[in-house]
Amino acid sequence: MSPAHILALYDAEVRASPPAEAGTRHHWVRGVLRTTGAYNHIGWWALSDDEVEAAVRREAAYFQALGQEVEWKVFSHDRPASLTSHLAAAGFVADESETFLAYDLELGGLEVESLTGVEVRRATDETGLRDYVEANAAAFGRSDHPYQQVEVLLPRLHDGSLSIYVAYAGGRPISAGRLELMADRAFAGLYGGGTDPAWRGRGVYRALVAARAAEARARGVRYLTVDARETSRPILERLEFVALARVTGWVLAV
Repeated sequence: MSPAHILALYDAEVRASPPAEAGTRHHWVRGVLRTTGAYNHIGWWALSDDEVEAAVRREAAYFQALGQEVEWKVFSHDRPASLTSHLAAAGFVADESETFLAYDLELGGLEVESLTGVEVRRATDETGLRDYVEANAAAFGRSDHPYQQVEVLLPRLHDGSLSIYVAYAGGRPISAGRLELMADRAFAGLYGGGTDPAWRGRGVYRALVAARAAEARARGVRYLTVDARETSRPILERLEFVALARVTGWVLAV
């Protein structure tokens, strides 16, 4: 498929029809698809130019009344074009934009050389999840995101929707990443990939990508996707991931 066709398929299969996920609820509210529960997220909508301002203000008021943060995720091809200006006016703040990339697993590849002194393991229990949280905190400087909380991750570790990989050096977690798997979808997502600054530039991130790609391929996934920061985008493009869009999370904090 062409990049445009892959992006259209992703919109239809994942954004407009998100799979069921433990601890969350997806529901339509007057043209906006809300995800609430373990985290609050808006990733799809059906709004005209005349409807978008009122919808943004309604969503802002709803989550402010709950006292809960929400992210409205906007891709560069999304419409209406005025959406981001209305988000800013309602108090949403844009995070750093990222590049949305995809890899066709039917192409094969993504194998990388093993790293001397580094072992990549799939987390299978609470201890492995705590190692994931530790590695992510070292990489990103924070540990308060829902996907850095063991109690959020643990129920999904055994239901087939989530795999977590941790890289160790000398028994210490130095890098980690998630593989989000979706039943009856052609896609799986790479998330939370980060490496302790002291270990960057040594191929650890690539090894984690390869480990997750191998599982996704074995489970029949066609496409891997990732929202890449500028630090990881060049690495992924060298692995032949293809850029499909720019994506920005607009966050309404409490």
